[in-house]
Amino acid sequence: MISESAAVQLKNTAALTNSGFQPPTFNHDRYFMGEITAANVAKLREMTSAGMMDCKKALTEAGGDMDKAVDLLRKSGAASAAKKALRDAREGVIAQYIAPGGKSGVLVEVNCETDFVARNDSFRAFCDEVAKKVATDPNVDLEADRQAAVGKIGENIKIARNARMEVSGNGLIAAYIHTGAKVGVLVEVGAGKAETAGKEEFKQLVKDITLQIAAGHPHAVSREQVAPEVIAKEREIAAQSDRLKGKPAQAMEKILQGVLEKFYQTYCLVDQGFVKRNSEISVKDHVAEVAKQLGDEISIRRFVRFQVGESPA
Repeated sequence: MISESAAVQLKNTAALTNSGFQPPTFNHDRYFMGEITAANVAKLREMTSAGMMDCKKALTEAGGDMDKAVDLLRKSGAASAAKKALRDAREGVIAQYIAPGGKSGVLVEVNCETDFVARNDSFRAFCDEVAKKVATDPNVDLEADRQAAVGKIGENIKIARNARMEVSGNGLIAAYIHTGAKVGVLVEVGAGKAETAGKEEFKQLVKDITLQIAAGHPHAVSREQVAPEVIAKEREIAAQSDRLKGKPAQAMEKILQGVLEKFYQTYCLVDQGFVKRNSEISVKDHVAEVAKQLGDEISIRRFVRFQVGESPA
């Protein structure tokens, strides 16, 4: 004989079963790998331009790991390497300061909570002042300034990062902030002669290079600066792509060299097509033309490119 409470429980269970109720099942994938949510699938699709089902399949195979999923999509030919950069959902602006004479300069990213504040004149003025103070003193303590800005503007403000450059020898430091202040560039261009830095042709070249970096989004000045592990990864992805399956070794190596060459033309600044001349000539060749015109040696020494909300490499 069962107790009254047990009888009630059995009666309730029977009623639920008859109504078609199914108890929740344990989702192994959800608890033992990265969760495959619609939001993650959508984020992967935005990063790679791959199809929704391809993204879902890649995330499942990668156990929810976003970077592994991107690599899987690239190997299958369903993704673009150009969109691999992860970006956080943050607002803010990029600001710059170039010292008189162009011998030093600073680029800063300052974050806030809303785009409304990012467009506010008071916030922009604060960001410009931050850049100027960092240019003057790389070790400056800006916490009091930040707190004062928070109190005045009414949003949380974060000085996310900065880059500071000084000319080594002859040359110029230049900066460019793209419309909307979401992308900024800082570059050092060197020259062999001191007088070259004062010539208008050189100044125009430096300006054009900042625009090139903003538009082309290179990651290195030249292929010599590309880390060996980056090249190895590109070779691996290309070698495992569908287009190379079944190819003989000799043909495969030739194709791989062609793939790497295209990679360099995107990844390396001097190998990119010069945007101002519709990519009819490379940046390297354009710099060489200006150098010949000025009778000097000119080199792009280094650069940084900030974009609001991106995850630093």
